[in-house]
Amino acid sequence: MRPGNTKAIEEMFNSISSKYDFLNDIFSFGLHRFWKGELLNMLNPTYGEIWIDLCCGTGDMSILLARYMKSSENITGIDSASQALLVARERSKKNYSFIKWINGDALQTNLPSDQFDGLLMAYGLRNLSSSYAGLREAFRILKPGGRAGILDFRSFEGRSIQGLFQKIYLSFFVVPIASLFGLGKEYSYIMKSLVNFPTGAKQIDLALAAGFKKAQYRTLAQGQMGILLLEA
Repeated sequence: MRPGNTKAIEEMFNSISSKYDFLNDIFSFGLHRFWKGELLNMLNPTYGEIWIDLCCGTGDMSILLARYMKSSENITGIDSASQALLVARERSKKNYSFIKWINGDALQTNLPSDQFDGLLMAYGLRNLSSSYAGLREAFRILKPGGRAGILDFRSFEGRSIQGLFQKIYLSFFVVPIASLFGLGKEYSYIMKSLVNFPTGAKQIDLALAAGFKKAQYRTLAQGQMGILLLEA
């Protein structure tokens, strides 16, 4: 599957939605929850603020946000994959029923401008057809002074030990295990999606060009993951 093919990516996430969270726990040894928690700690969402989770998938990040804020009110999750949203709605209906789930496009949300105090995106930016367009839309729907945090795999330029480790990890751990569940083809996409994914420095440049006043990039997991922190 070619990165940037919006329809194909949507279909892929629909196909893996039932196993997505289970496999995330296996592939990250459960650490993805820690990384998402670190993202929330950096942004410090507070009760009463209005937040959105772009590319929310099965709702894991949105629910962690609700736990952090001790309220599921004023939280919106949006994703183009309808089957993933069904999982999100099901897992949130008991304790986080106020989260609003929207089946929509992160590049064109059709939401009002200057609406949100904060924005999250976990493992979604590299799946968009345009990182810049995604950042532009994020800037548009944030209030002036609003903050955003984007968590994703780190992209490496040239040769490095960290880049080599990433290739080995994806090729010889993630894909073989996913293949046991009949999803090897789907998870081999991760490596493809990183080929043209901007580095941290380039993400900063794109964010500033998109209108954000402040942008910084921090790394996690021995440099394997990155968080782009933004202020509108």
